[in-house]
Amino acid sequence: MNVEETGLPGIGLRHDFSTRAGRRVGVVSHHSGRRVLVVYDAQDPDSCAESITLTPEESDVLSELLGAPHIVEKLADISRAFAGLVGDQITIVAGSPYDGRLLGDTRARTRTGASIVAVVREQQVLASPRPDFRLQAEDVVVVVGTPENTAAVGDLLRSG
Repeated sequence: MNVEETGLPGIGLRHDFSTRAGRRVGVVSHHSGRRVLVVYDAQDPDSCAESITLTPEESDVLSELLGAPHIVEKLADISRAFAGLVGDQITIVAGSPYDGRLLGDTRARTRTGASIVAVVREQQVLASPRPDFRLQAEDVVVVVGTPENTAAVGDLLRSG
């Protein structure tokens, strides 16, 4: 089954798929954690016929009903494939030696072995930032590596 993922700047992500009967269904995942279940119009798959906002508890219940245990098994398989890797989020604090400096100045990958894969600024995710990206206080840097490597990036961004 093909699941389409669409970034919604300033909102979050939308995941859509078509059922075997040809109906389009989706979920909009807001940065705030809110989830909206979307059923598209049968005649116009680009128009929303129905949307239902779900609380976190309702999202969990629906997930359980639709087979979360199967999804957890798949995630466990993925985790085994990438054993030892973790993701971490590190906030650039005011006064950091890298507040106002270019990402490339950190030389984080070379110095720590971890990769900076995104920066979240004002609830917008900036994936794969280039070395000329200028960091600023309150940015959240998303790092992938071993626990030791990601901790080293945290130390680097805090103290240089």
